[in-house]
Amino acid sequence: MESKQYSSTSSSIAGAIKQRFGKKARIGALSEYERLDGKTALVTGASSGLGFATAVALARRGARVLMAVRSGIPEKGDAVRKASGSAVVEMRSVDLSDLDSVRAFAAGLRAEGASLDLLVLNAATVPAHSRKSKQGLEEMFVVNYLASFYLANLLIEGGTVRKNSGARIVVVASEAHRSSPAIDWSTFGVYQDYAMKRVVPLYGYYKHMLLSFAFELSRRLQTENAGIGVFALCPGPVNSRIARETPWFARWLVAAIFAVFFKAPAKACEPVVYLSCARSLEGRTGVYLHLMEEKAVAPATSDPENGPRLWHASQALLEQLGY
Repeated sequence: MESKQYSSTSSSIAGAIKQRFGKKARIGALSEYERLDGKTALVTGASSGLGFATAVALARRGARVLMAVRSGIPEKGDAVRKASGSAVVEMRSVDLSDLDSVRAFAAGLRAEGASLDLLVLNAATVPAHSRKSKQGLEEMFVVNYLASFYLANLLIEGGTVRKNSGARIVVVASEAHRSSPAIDWSTFGVYQDYAMKRVVPLYGYYKHMLLSFAFELSRRLQTENAGIGVFALCPGPVNSRIARETPWFARWLVAAIFAVFFKAPAKACEPVVYLSCARSLEGRTGVYLHLMEEKAVAPATSDPENGPRLWHASQALLEQLGY
């Protein structure tokens, strides 16, 4: 049975505030010796918010960081280098709402012989209303789910994320997945118009898809003995620019709530960095953290029958579009 906690904007904000100040269990903390020296990490959506903070934190722990961003503003890379003290931070341009751009991005990494030890699928968007992508799909569906499915598979199949290398894939999801209804297979990938009131429910719906994909990917790689760990998390409420398309008349209120009650990205990225670096996770896969607590996802999300169906539907959609 789905939770109603994240089924509307007001209930989502109330739930986020409760998360922020509620009593929490903790899985532990990283030591200063759990580092990524000599390893390469790719972070999507790295130009601001949680992705930017994650890039800084991973660079501080010794990783060569590739910032996958749509805007490609050089100053962002400079800011990560300055904040982390690392010179091995590079910006890479990709538009995750455009599958052509995703394919070209993966091909570029393969052509240069890049080898990723860590892939952080962080990018997400919360539009004010429905928008069509270049391929005629709904933009939030593409950015928040399908692009991650496509990119991860391209990078694994192309050998950029190498099997039996101890590589990790970390998926930034949300507790909002618990409010999602079952996937409507009859409308999967079909563009539908929606207004602002449907944005929050759809956000949870696509995070449910993203988490279902993460658990299915984990199962498949484990079956293959591929030696790639797949992990997922909800960082809790983050004071970021994800709600920047809020209507002007409510923007000041949302900004105030975010500033007062939500975590700064530098704090909120702790579970992302933990899943990226923790030695205790070596040999493990399919772990989900809510903040810093390990817990089970919603039953429908980890359903062993739901995952394969989503995988096949996603593949079929991409093939239908010529990918």
